[in-house]
Amino acid sequence: MPVWLIVVIVIVLIALWFIVTYNSLVGLRNRVKDQWSQIDVQLKRRADLIPNLVETVKGYAKHEKSTFEEVVKARNAVANASTKEEEMKANGELSGVLNRLFALAEAYPELKANENFVSLQKDLKESEDKISMMRQFYNDTVLTYNNKVQTIPSNIVANLCHFKEETFFKVDEKDREVPKVSFE
Repeated sequence: MPVWLIVVIVIVLIALWFIVTYNSLVGLRNRVKDQWSQIDVQLKRRADLIPNLVETVKGYAKHEKSTFEEVVKARNAVANASTKEEEMKANGELSGVLNRLFALAEAYPELKANENFVSLQKDLKESEDKISMMRQFYNDTVLTYNNKVQTIPSNIVANLCHFKEETFFKVDEKDREVPKVSFE
């Protein structure tokens, strides 16, 4: 076999490997974007439910104004977030405020029995569960993508074509704290 034919075969194999690796990186990067958009869908659903929930609770707990203001402020922070990192942080804060809102509802037995509130609470819990699941899928997808960007030999293509690592969805330190429960 002539040397030039061997060189051509090697060049073709390297080109094919490069194309396959590049396409794989593009596919993984798009999956990361898709997973983030799935989280966005659930966050939008939650944001749409919050005003109805707040108005329902307001009818029963008129003097708890500061809690409602915190919920609205946290919801607006989510809506105004401009980066993924800001959105992650704002959503963590919103989850904490919603937990306080539900704790407030515990103090009003007639509210807990209200069908509208129970339905909204169920829908919101469903949204929270979906958001949690979507965050897990997102982080799994980011892990796969980042591994491909960082490992040899695909990191050669990643560096040449400017593929960058993605950020994992992380929990704020304050959300890791064990909540204090007191029956005094």
